[in-house]
Amino acid sequence: MENQPKLNSSKEVIAFLAERFPRCFSAEGEARPLKIGIFQDLVTRVEGELNLSKTQLRSALRLYTSSWRYLYGIKAGATRVDLDGNPCGELEEQHVEHARQQLEEAKARVSAQRAQQQAKKREAAAAAGEGSAENAPRRERKPRPAAAPRRKEGAERPARSDKPAAKAARPAREERHTPVSDITALNVGQPIKVKAGNNAMDATVLEITKDGVRVQLTSGMSMIVRAEHLLF
Repeated sequence: MENQPKLNSSKEVIAFLAERFPRCFSAEGEARPLKIGIFQDLVTRVEGELNLSKTQLRSALRLYTSSWRYLYGIKAGATRVDLDGNPCGELEEQHVEHARQQLEEAKARVSAQRAQQQAKKREAAAAAGEGSAENAPRRERKPRPAAAPRRKEGAERPARSDKPAAKAARPAREERHTPVSDITALNVGQPIKVKAGNNAMDATVLEITKDGVRVQLTSGMSMIVRAEHLLF
């Protein structure tokens, strides 16, 4: 027992449970509703394995059942399963409604955090702009050039170019993004960027699948995108 590796986080415990009970738990994608009282079944089945304690199992189970992908699976007509994947009855309406409320509250928190971050960025940008304006040295006024002498009558006018002077085009400032290296680090409902050519479109993570990540664009369209086309 002493030589067994120890799991230090709830995510590691969930990964272990998904490998140990693949018909019940999943590490990615939409999760299946769990049997009521499955915690006691877990304690009995994995007691002593990897030095897991009841506290670790309870924390991992709480994280798993509060995740967005689990709450998406709590819907009318869905069936609860035990550790071996055996059906344990359909979901009750009150449980479906409770999961829906939890999902809406979680989405509202994410939206509020996103709005707060954007407000802080705008305040920082405004503060930086005011500071630079106050500290900028005043420019000295240059004397106006002397007026050109009037052309005498009968003198030829200098040739004028019909083509206006071309202004140097300023290069567009590119917005830098970080490529997604591991889709397992993403969460359902997380804002993300989808690379389309030289542009990056705003999207939201709906589901993490084996083929990639299902996202929903701001236009309402959903699609599965591979990791190399996703950006933070």
